[in-house]
Amino acid sequence: MSTLDATRAELALVVLYLNKAEARDKICRAIQYGSKFLSDGQAGTAQNVDKSTSLARKVFRLFKFVNDLHGLISPVPQGTPLPLVLLGKSKNALLSTFLFLDQIVWLGRSGIYKNKERVELIGRISLFCWMGSSICTTLVEVGELGRLSASMKKLEKELKEGEKNHNEQYRAKLKKSNERSLALVKSAMDIVVAVGLLQLAPKKVTPRVTGGFGFVSSLISCYQLLPSPQKSKTT
Repeated sequence: MSTLDATRAELALVVLYLNKAEARDKICRAIQYGSKFLSDGQAGTAQNVDKSTSLARKVFRLFKFVNDLHGLISPVPQGTPLPLVLLGKSKNALLSTFLFLDQIVWLGRSGIYKNKERVELIGRISLFCWMGSSICTTLVEVGELGRLSASMKKLEKELKEGEKNHNEQYRAKLKKSNERSLALVKSAMDIVVAVGLLQLAPKKVTPRVTGGFGFVSSLISCYQLLPSPQKSKTT
């Protein structure tokens, strides 16, 4: 593959990535929380960027609650333990509720819906729903990692020494384990962000801490959305 072909392929991946509304949302999220970290709750340019980006992101999430509503009524993989099923469905229900209520918050902050007190109340309820969904996600990831670990140990006993690194099934499980570990870190950080936004522990989870955790969480989300590079064909 020539240098030009390689450049075209890389640019095609960038275009594919940026064409995703979810990817643009997470990039804006990184800007939002990065600005929150810089402002540390103080008035100024960084805080203005934080507030304006937060409002702009809500447009990317219009009708996004339908995704988790669909997940709520979708069947689960066979063999999934009942506690994980219930946690997963709870996560879908809470996240769908958060995204739906967030639309009302957007209407209020854009001036369409005039009842400011009700908008603030709905905003807090929506954030509690998001925190609940993050807690459910954390518990699901812990449970799934436990299942994967047990499955990998069982597979290791069946494989001879040195074979596991070349076994496709084992490598797939290892990749899945790494992905779930990253998702676990992200969901745990999102819990801290929710605590900060709700000001449940203002002395410990300051705007700077909230911004820092939110920024790193956003970078993880951006990484998770990266498209898989296509393997070059040899002639």
